[in-house]
Amino acid sequence: MKDSTENSAEQLDSKQEKALAALLSQPNLKKACAVAKISEVTMWRWLREPAFVSAYRAARRQIVENAVAHLQADCSVAVTVLREIAEDKEAPGTARVAAAKAILEQSIEAIQMTDMLERVEKIEAILAEQK
Repeated sequence: MKDSTENSAEQLDSKQEKALAALLSQPNLKKACAVAKISEVTMWRWLREPAFVSAYRAARRQIVENAVAHLQADCSVAVTVLREIAEDKEAPGTARVAAAKAILEQSIEAIQMTDMLERVEKIEAILAEQK
């Protein structure tokens, strides 16, 4: 099954795909246009086309999802560091308290997020039944 990124990108021609890649890799629109070898007017026109905008948003979303996955993979390292600081009798008290506080706050936020997700899923199920 194809994801929305593939479906959106399939609607673009090769110049638009090159422009999309440039938008994602360059620091600003002007440089993206230079790399894609198109005018800024063309880029602005494409940025008003639903298929191009959809592909751009899907690609940006994928980049962010990949970054979040990398961050999540490193969470165990962060937790280990916080635990080491919190347990280190030689560390300054402020550092130990800050580490302990971070552990508690993140734990509470995780529980709240899970609870919220469950509530949203229940609401979505109820709405789906009503349709």
